[in-house]
Amino acid sequence: MNMAGFYDESISNGIGWRAVLFVSGCPQHCPGCHNKIAQDYNYGEKFDKQAIIDRICENSILKGITISGGEPLCEQNIPEVLDFIKDVKKVRPNFNVWCYTGYTLEQLEDRNDSITNETLQNIDVLVDGRFVEEKKNPTLKFKGSENQRILDVQECLKEHKIVQVALWKLNVQLGTDPNCTFSSHKTKAI
Repeated sequence: MNMAGFYDESISNGIGWRAVLFVSGCPQHCPGCHNKIAQDYNYGEKFDKQAIIDRICENSILKGITISGGEPLCEQNIPEVLDFIKDVKKVRPNFNVWCYTGYTLEQLEDRNDSITNETLQNIDVLVDGRFVEEKKNPTLKFKGSENQRILDVQECLKEHKIVQVALWKLNVQLGTDPNCTFSSHKTKAI
């Protein structure tokens, strides 16, 4: 897997101070993609997992990791993405994990394969759905188009229905607990 980029610190790719990994390669090719160059699987540099984990460990301000792209959950990238998430959680067990994907949660669940299922079990928040240029809305928080959803993955899996994160209720705990806690509301799948 190649890496299109890495931010040591960001507050615009999820709640709280977080590191952001951008993987290379995306089969979605959404018109108007904000990161079109990262659609190429050969773009960027070879992903050096240990170097990125070392950078995360050196930064005490971080509350979580966001994985974006490209497409982190495509079949070419998902094995290394899962491995990375698991290794990050070994060194920062309280990290909150956000992931951006062009797939919907339902499409990922329909795969019904062990690697996708395990990956979903290790993600806290999933911003799902293809970017749709006609539904672009620059006032949205943490997503680009109105069709995309910000999902509480663990609640979705537990309740067997879509549970969207209510951003207006989101409360980032500061101090010694680096977890992001949030209240969610349940919505029906469309």
